[in-house]
Amino acid sequence: MPFGEIVCGAPGSGKSTYCYGKHQLFTALQRPISIVNLDPANDNIPYPCAIDIVSLITLQDAMDAHGLGPNGGMLYCMEYLEANIDWLEARLNELGPDAYVLFDIPGQVELGTIHASLKHIIQRLSKVGFRLAAVHLCDAHYVTDPAKYVSVLLLSLRTMLQLELPHINVLSKIDILSQYGDLDFNLDFYTEVQDLSYLENALNTTSPRFTALNMALISVIEDYSLVGFETLAVEDKDSMLHLSRAIDRATGYIFVPPKNAPAPEGTIDSSSTPASARPNLYPLFTTAAGPMVENVRDVQERWIDAKEEYDAFEKREWRREGELLRDQAARERAKENEASEAKAKAGGIRERK
Repeated sequence: MPFGEIVCGAPGSGKSTYCYGKHQLFTALQRPISIVNLDPANDNIPYPCAIDIVSLITLQDAMDAHGLGPNGGMLYCMEYLEANIDWLEARLNELGPDAYVLFDIPGQVELGTIHASLKHIIQRLSKVGFRLAAVHLCDAHYVTDPAKYVSVLLLSLRTMLQLELPHINVLSKIDILSQYGDLDFNLDFYTEVQDLSYLENALNTTSPRFTALNMALISVIEDYSLVGFETLAVEDKDSMLHLSRAIDRATGYIFVPPKNAPAPEGTIDSSSTPASARPNLYPLFTTAAGPMVENVRDVQERWIDAKEEYDAFEKREWRREGELLRDQAARERAKENEASEAKAKAGGIRERK
């Protein structure tokens, strides 16, 4: 059974960077991953692309053929993909039944909030067997402004209601949040979407004319009580692993490593059946049932309260690790030289005999 992620979010939220970072992480973990670019305007793709919508249609072609602007052309491209969904299905079938696919979605928010084509494409993929989760990226700096934070909450809520998938909202670029000023509250207030009435004073200060509207919007968000956020620093391995585990829980995905992978004896079935059909107790009780170790207070300490101290500590650890690797390489070369010298001496003794 193939699994996948619908990676969506506003322009500049870090969707392509996230896909590239996840490709690097999963390659290192020897987990299968394929990335599908569904953005017909993305001509600077940083990751290896398994399927590219540009092979079907480009934004410029749609604009030239129908006299459309960028937004109208993007909506047309999604409608064209929906009408030619067989093209996408045929190429997804080539990836195999155990594929894990990231769908890099265009940044136009209309696609995930009011336009029906993306929703229909997702429904078609679900019918052919894909287990999908939506990963909605939001730039973390929006939490520094109460009005922008409320707008991000509304966008996230509308996307959740539109796509109708297991949904993970993510505050991306958390590692540079400290550059945008101090937060009014601790980070967990924003990630857990706690009592939003505390934002009333700040909202009334910045826009006193819209007090009633602000409180009505906050009431809508709290009535649904659906929105919450994970955090992401895409260059931090622990942050990526934590988010990957959260997504695996949402989709029910359990990674079965290759038969020759190092693991406790008896936990991996060495038969020739495909990975999706092989039982594996070790991943079941570690990936799916293990504790979510990352705490949002630790995230705040790492990236906001004591970022410089942690950065300096990591640099020292990297330097120390590099020195250990160099020393190990030097010892191995010394052993090889000793072995070659001993072999040469042994050869000389045999020749004299």
